[in-house]
Amino acid sequence: MNLDGKKAVVTGGSRGIGRAICLRLARMGAEVVVNYVSRPDAADEVVAEIEKNGGKAGACRFNVGDGAEVAAAFKDIAKSGPVDILVNNAGITRDGLLAMMKEDAWDQVLDTNLKGAYLCMKAVSRGMMKNRRGRIINITSVIGFAGNGGQTNYAAAKAGLVGLTRSAAKELASRGITVNGVAPGYIDTDMTRGLPEAVTVKILEEIPLNSLGTPDDIAAAVAYLASDDAGYVTGQFIHVNGGMFMG
Repeated sequence: MNLDGKKAVVTGGSRGIGRAICLRLARMGAEVVVNYVSRPDAADEVVAEIEKNGGKAGACRFNVGDGAEVAAAFKDIAKSGPVDILVNNAGITRDGLLAMMKEDAWDQVLDTNLKGAYLCMKAVSRGMMKNRRGRIINITSVIGFAGNGGQTNYAAAKAGLVGLTRSAAKELASRGITVNGVAPGYIDTDMTRGLPEAVTVKILEEIPLNSLGTPDDIAAAVAYLASDDAGYVTGQFIHVNGGMFMG
């Protein structure tokens, strides 16, 4: 699989899963735009690593939940050539019990995790339709399929992303654009490393493979969906969760 001559935009690309996706796509030959919102140093580190290995990359700051920022950013990105691959990876959590959850915690998660994907997809779709090619890959979650107490906002956003992916896949297929998703389970990132040991033990008991996944596991699934090998795959989800959820 190679992506020579392709341009990819990865939202939330400066850390964790996003970082692994950026590095993987760059190794395959893609020019990578690393989106970030609050950590320019981390984004610059990803760009530097890609360039050190002979790849091409740049960092671009915009808030995926802000329509004006998204439109301006993608207009600027397109000046140097069309976007061939969009990976909607940016996401946040604001966990809490439903009865106690503040409206702002709901809005922040939905704006970033769901509205952000919609805005970015809208921004690239016309260019992709004009060129009659494109790959859109949305990073959802096992929580969007199975649900989880204390994460009603996150589950709603990720479940909404499932519907958005399938509907967009039907709309865009006639123009040669595929829209798919990757649904990670519990992945070894800064977020999961911060969990109490007792919680981690309980999570592992629910995973048949008895281990957390790695960001590279997710990047590998994204790489396949971004490649020509997945040209006849659209509206689908790859579950990367160690068997925790089998859907």
